[in-house]
Order: sequence, then structure tokens, then C-alpha cells
Amino acid sequence: MHVVMFADQHVESLGGAQVSMRLQRRFLERAGHTVTVVAPRMHRPAPTDPAYVDLPSIPVTPDREYALSWPGIRIDRFVDAAMARRAPVDVVHVQADFWGAFIGHRYAARHGLPVVHTMHNRVDVGIEATAPFPALVLRVLNVWARRALRPALRVREARRVPDGWAYLRRLAGLSAAVTAPSAHFARRLEAHGAMPGASGAAETAGVDVVWNGIDDDILDAALAAGPVERRPGRPRFVWIGRMSPEKRLLPFLEAVAESGIDAEVEVIGGGAQLRAARRLVERTRPVASIRFAGRMPYARTLARLAEADAVVQTSIGFETQGMTVFEAASLGTPAVVSDPDIAAELGGGVWSVADATVPALAETLRRAAADIAEGSPVAVDPSIEGRFRQSSRTAAMVEVYARAVAPR
Repeated sequence: MHVVMFADQHVESLGGAQVSMRLQRRFLERAGHTVTVVAPRMHRPAPTDPAYVDLPSIPVTPDREYALSWPGIRIDRFVDAAMARRAPVDVVHVQADFWGAFIGHRYAARHGLPVVHTMHNRVDVGIEATAPFPALVLRVLNVWARRALRPALRVREARRVPDGWAYLRRLAGLSAAVTAPSAHFARRLEAHGAMPGASGAAETAGVDVVWNGIDDDILDAALAAGPVERRPGRPRFVWIGRMSPEKRLLPFLEAVAESGIDAEVEVIGGGAQLRAARRLVERTRPVASIRFAGRMPYARTLARLAEADAVVQTSIGFETQGMTVFEAASLGTPAVVSDPDIAAELGGGVWSVADATVPALAETLRRAAADIAEGSPVAVDPSIEGRFRQSSRTAAMVEVYARAVAPR
């Protein structure tokens, strides 16, 4: 099977979706399939690869890490010319939310190809967290989608507020199948009508749940190198992520101070809130020792997860999966989880936080620290290790591809 993936950003750029797509490609090829990845050309040095189709683009960030390719006839012709030199395509896999999605759906419509669309992001929450005047941005985005996707198919919709769900409904309606990286996001998409066939098919299928996975080889190496027994000492907590408001690092640090736990806390990652986080620790003087470890290579991050007694996840409503807690569970490490949807997805090995307040998080940290100190932490669901491996995720996605292709 020849799968063509469309992305908003080049898969060699930074980002979780890009990492996931590189991993998907490798395991699809390992299973005997062919993969082509279509994305904007990077404006910094990047690896060349015969599987990549680099679109004409303009940089959109000062560091030139990210770029935009404007969907239209010029890009359509470029994609068609590039793909004409490759093997016939069986299925288009759109893993994009903006221009990459428009370009991919237009390509599929021109060539009569089925689309599997993976919804990676809650567009409404993401735009509200990152853009000024989010309602205006969403209105403009919906107008852009209507115009850019006109050559593909006009989705018939009742008049509704042009919000993030209206936008996702439009993309889903152009797709033979829609996948989501978690059950809670899949059910939310379905509740808002963002399902395949929403453009007017007689029957509307549901959203398939296909987790983003972890590299089998890296997981095996991390499990082999991980500690056999817990190292003696105070409870060890690790927080991993981008230091931005939606990740709620500052409320976590406030909760550590308020909880009074005698523990080791390691913060891994970087971002705009690092200085504010350091100032908060200096001002509150928590009993726990807090270490800012900075960004780490992936394998080393997994090693830190394996050594920790618990990972702490603090964002609420933003994550469509929450990869870190699944990585931790695969290594046998439980989690303190603020988002009830993610806690339910894990199914076990969780200290759930009652609500979004700092006191509730502080109380949960006290409970987790006490359980760890007593040698009775919550038990991780052992099935997650197998279900989270990329080999199993690839097998699940191939089943979705086959179903999408079958009507042809």
C-alpha cells in the first residue's frame, strides 16, 4: 500500500506530531508499505530523504523552524508533478490542521483518493491559548477553509457558530475515516459531529481511536536499562513539558510549595515561563527540592521517567492524548493526573486530582508522596506497555486504511 501523508510542518521540524509521523512512517515501511510525506520546505538545514516532497513555502517564525505553504493552484500543480513520478497512491493520510490539511484534501479530491484524517489537536483550545482575539481567528479560519476546500467538496452544514468544531466538522466531512489519538477526544469529536461522512453520506461512521505510540526498540532499551528495584530515598516526581500557560507548570510549582511534601521534583523541558518558574520557587521556598533540568534527548527523558516514582501531568482540556503519562505507564511509572479525561484513558496507575485548583493538586501530591513513602503506590495497568507500542498502533492504522480503501 502506498500511503501519502500531508502535514502542516516538515516532519524534521520540532513538535510531537512530527515525531509521531516519523515513527509511523518507519513502522509502516517496516511492515512493507510505501510512505510519502508532503509538507512545507524547511528554511534551515534539514535531512534530505527520497520519501519527502518539500513544498514551496515561506518561514513563519523568527527561528525559521516552521513554514507555511499556501493552498492553491500553484501548490496543487507542484504536488501533482511530484507525485506523478512516484508509485500509484492508495490512500491519503492527512495529519494536519491548517494549510497541510487543505492541500491534502484538495489532492485527494483531484485524484479520487480516500482520505484518513487524524485529528491531532483541539483547534478551539489551541487557538484560545495562543492567539489574541480567538473568536475572530476561528471565524477567519472557517472562511479560509470554505474557500480553500471548494475544489474538494462543499460540506453541507446547518448555520452554526463558525467555531473550532465547525472547522473540524468540515475536514471530517471530506474524509473516509477519522482517527483520534484518545478515546476522550474521539467521543468529543463525535459529540460535535466531526465524523467521516458528515458531508451528507447516508451513514456516518464513528471516529477510530488510534493512540500515538512509542518506538518498540526505544521502549525495549529503556525497559532493559531501567531500575530493577526502587532506589532508596525521598519520593521522586518528574514534570515534563513545554513551559507555557496551557501546561500549567506554575500552578504545579505552587502546589508543591503548598503541599509541604518532602520530595525530589525534577522539571524537564523549556519555554517562556522558565524565568517565572524559577522566581516562584525562590519566593515560595518549598520543602521539596526542585531541579530545572532543561530539555533532554528522548532516550534520557525516558530513563528519567523510569527512575521516577511518579510523573505529574497538569494541563486540563488541552491534550488530545497526553503522551508523557502513557510513556511513563509503559515503563511502569504511575502518574498524578489533573485532566479527568486522561486519567480515565489510562485506566489505572493514577492519582487523580479532584479539580483545577492549586489546593486540590497539593492534596493529591501529599497523597501520592505518602503512598510512595509507604511502598504502596498505585499500580499501573500492565496492558498499556503492549497497547502503546508503535507496532500495534501501526497495525491498527493499517486496518483503518484498508477499510477506507475498500469501497474503491
